[in-house]
Amino acid sequence: MGWVAAVARLRARREPGVLVTVATVRGHAPRRAGAKLVVGRTQTWGSIGGGNIEAVAIDRARELCGAADPETELMEFALNDKVTGPHGVQCCGGAVTVLLEPLPVVQAVAVFGVGHVGLELARILARQDLDLHLVDSRQDMLTDERLGVLGDAVAQVHVHHTPLLPETVLGELPPGTHVLIMTHDHAEDAALCDAALRTDGLGSIGLIGSSAKWTRFRQRLATEGGHDAGTIDRITTPIGLTEITGKEPATIAVSVAADLLRTFERDRNWAVPHTLAEVAYPTAAGGA
Repeated sequence: MGWVAAVARLRARREPGVLVTVATVRGHAPRRAGAKLVVGRTQTWGSIGGGNIEAVAIDRARELCGAADPETELMEFALNDKVTGPHGVQCCGGAVTVLLEPLPVVQAVAVFGVGHVGLELARILARQDLDLHLVDSRQDMLTDERLGVLGDAVAQVHVHHTPLLPETVLGELPPGTHVLIMTHDHAEDAALCDAALRTDGLGSIGLIGSSAKWTRFRQRLATEGGHDAGTIDRITTPIGLTEITGKEPATIAVSVAADLLRTFERDRNWAVPHTLAEVAYPTAAGGA
């Protein structure tokens, strides 16, 4: 498997890894500059030459995999019989510098409802390195023409057209996915809220809407859904930053995206990325 495919596999598995590259070579060395090795928690793909160089690089890469906020770093190796490494001696006669680039687990966001606000939010989030899931029961919201504004996305965008039961997508989402519910139909929103509370492993759950809407939903989730108060409190509504009070779709989208990015920062500070804790949005405003 090539290194590009290996990196893609780690991303799909939501597993942290490290891309190891031979950056410079002086004299004789097992591999030329540019040789690559991808290190996951239990597997590796490719090679930077074997022996002590590779073994030490793998050891350090796995330490980085377990760090909360790993940074890119360089390692230097002298390849002569006077230098004994922890995994033996390599006496090719040259010197090698190796670059280790962490591949953290990216955040994942699912936007249920790609209407006016949803599309504006998708445009903002698409500029981030994350997995972005766009879900709508209406085919005309997901046409290539309408989503063409995401053509230069940095994010990996996944489009889900679910005409009958959009809540089934919840069970397909990656662990730790942050869910934002903003469909065109309050009944659909209610079903999604109930299903989200029953789905293990999600990140935060946000619902767009007014206080009156939430009062009705909260009662329904308790009486018809059988959820206790603590479980219902996992849902935050309204969503966004209290400081931003505009009602235009683009303004609401900026508010929600900013609050979500703040949540990402909190995840990064609290835990290693691959073990996203369930978090709730801070009390916030926005939505209609």
